[in-house]
Amino acid sequence: MRSLVKRLRRDEQGAAIVEFALVLTPLLLFLIGGLDLGYQAYLRSVIQGALNDVARTGSLEGPTFNCTGDTVEEQIGCAIQTRSDVIARGATYQITMRNFYDFSGIGRSEKLVTDYNSNGQYDLGDCFVDLNANGAYDTSAGRTGVGGADDVVFYEVRLSMPRLFPIHKFIDTTPDYHIYATAAVRNQPYAAQKVPSTVCV
Repeated sequence: MRSLVKRLRRDEQGAAIVEFALVLTPLLLFLIGGLDLGYQAYLRSVIQGALNDVARTGSLEGPTFNCTGDTVEEQIGCAIQTRSDVIARGATYQITMRNFYDFSGIGRSEKLVTDYNSNGQYDLGDCFVDLNANGAYDTSAGRTGVGGADDVVFYEVRLSMPRLFPIHKFIDTTPDYHIYATAAVRNQPYAAQKVPSTVCV
């Protein structure tokens, strides 16, 4: 029995397999993580490219897309999905389009014309530029849709799809990709832009 234990202690056959097994798991995690990050970056660039291309086409008067939809907004959404589905199969999309009078209105409230108590914010009776023509002061100056001539359209695309590899089981991350892309494009001046009115309420 003692001789068997001594022989096993001295025997080095198979040591490389054990060492390789210890290195294999971190190596595979590193490799799969790199592929996952690479795919996510590629996915983001394809979504952004599709959005930019469709947004430029959407800025024309009467744009045409090889897509179905009753409105221009539906056709734009369809075109973005069609161009992205090449690499984003099974993805869910949330596409929003808001139009503004100019670029400075994106993400801002409607502009105050008079601020009677000089507090820097809207109060009842103050006058403001009613950019979305709804007769009320809004903290978001945009209107839904692609707007008209010379309007600025702000596009947002949110995409969600399952990861290629189940890397979320090994590291702290979500099981889905979440891609966000934006574009702001001014529509072509094919007609006179509608000038917003000043409202005091």
